[in-house]
Amino acid sequence: MSIFGSMKTAVSGMSAQANRLSTVSDNIANANTTGYKAVSTSFSSLVLPSSSGNYNSGGVQTSVRQAISQQGDISYTTSAYDLAISGDGFFIVESADGTPVLTRAGDFSVDSDGNLVNSAGYTLMGYSYDSGVPAVVVNGFDGLVPVNVAQSGLSAIASTSAYFSGNLNSEATVVTDTTTLPSANTSAVTDDTQKMSLVAYDSLGATVQYDYYFTKTGVTTDASGAVTGSTWEVAVYRNADAATGGTTSFPYSSSAVSVATLSFDANGQLTSATDTDIVDPVTAKTITMDYSDFTQLASDFSATGSADGQAASSVSSVSIDTDGVVSVSYANGTTKALYQIPLANVASPDNLTLLSGNVYTANGQSGVTVTGFPQTNGLGSIQSGALESSNVDLAGELTEMIEAQRSYTANSKVFQTGSDIMDVLVNLKR
Repeated sequence: MSIFGSMKTAVSGMSAQANRLSTVSDNIANANTTGYKAVSTSFSSLVLPSSSGNYNSGGVQTSVRQAISQQGDISYTTSAYDLAISGDGFFIVESADGTPVLTRAGDFSVDSDGNLVNSAGYTLMGYSYDSGVPAVVVNGFDGLVPVNVAQSGLSAIASTSAYFSGNLNSEATVVTDTTTLPSANTSAVTDDTQKMSLVAYDSLGATVQYDYYFTKTGVTTDASGAVTGSTWEVAVYRNADAATGGTTSFPYSSSAVSVATLSFDANGQLTSATDTDIVDPVTAKTITMDYSDFTQLASDFSATGSADGQAASSVSSVSIDTDGVVSVSYANGTTKALYQIPLANVASPDNLTLLSGNVYTANGQSGVTVTGFPQTNGLGSIQSGALESSNVDLAGELTEMIEAQRSYTANSKVFQTGSDIMDVLVNLKR
């Protein structure tokens, strides 16, 4: 056995315990860092060749392990922009130089440009609804843009689609005189016509009311006289063009903006609907009408409907749901989806490369990054108004610190003993 060898082994032990103390100090320092994941030191022995009568002391080496996959406690806050992930996955954030990285730190706030940025300066990324409902890019970060919640002033959305659903009375009288049909736009409209109105919006957010007239126009029968089908006319006019001062809205000052034909079978189910689009010459907008949920049964007339679009209204709040959809709410009660926040994950999260700012990048040991929307493909959910705490156990870290100190002291005693033996050897010559 070499005295120098035992001293080197002791130095190896002190170095290993110093690394252990380094991880302990890092954990304690970041015990209150949002989304921080604890690191620990693992030890493995270094063995040198020895003979039966001569032992060569080896040493010890250390490696750092990360507890990235271990969930931290979730605490609730008063900010809707604080986000926590419950389950697997990471937020995709972008550094100042445009590099996308991963993080669990969801302490976001709004910067001067309206982007959501966390305390480390990383910008939250998401998919925009500008081109419709977004689709995720599973194997990359293409299509991601900064999530911007700066929504000021007024916003208006023109109506492009609407629907009516309900029931048309199958026992209604068939109107055969075309001069009394609503589409004729005369004051002689029959009492057998049913009327409903619907509000839509133009491009400036102004309301446009449309009057709908439902009239039964025909019945088809087979050779035995059994009813095989019925047809109804749906005439639509601009309410602003209605006649005033009389007992009826007819005649309107302009022609119908839509005259549709609804056909029903013998069971009262809608079989076809033609010419249903509203083409408004004043707003220069086309509204696609959906009558597919209408039935024709022996029951009173009933109808309900709605149109998309939005009147001019100011923003009242921004919310983020568990699926990562960022929506803005307006003062008139309507909402609009702006972005959807994706999550990313790797096969071995504990092997990700840790960078400053509590962010991670994928490497060969962690596996490639796979992106998806929250609550799909094993990914967790997003909780708004909450933060994930660090998963550091302070009591455990203090215990680790005491153990490291004791082991370091013991190794130093071995080194000191080897040094004393060397002194004895040197003094033998004297």
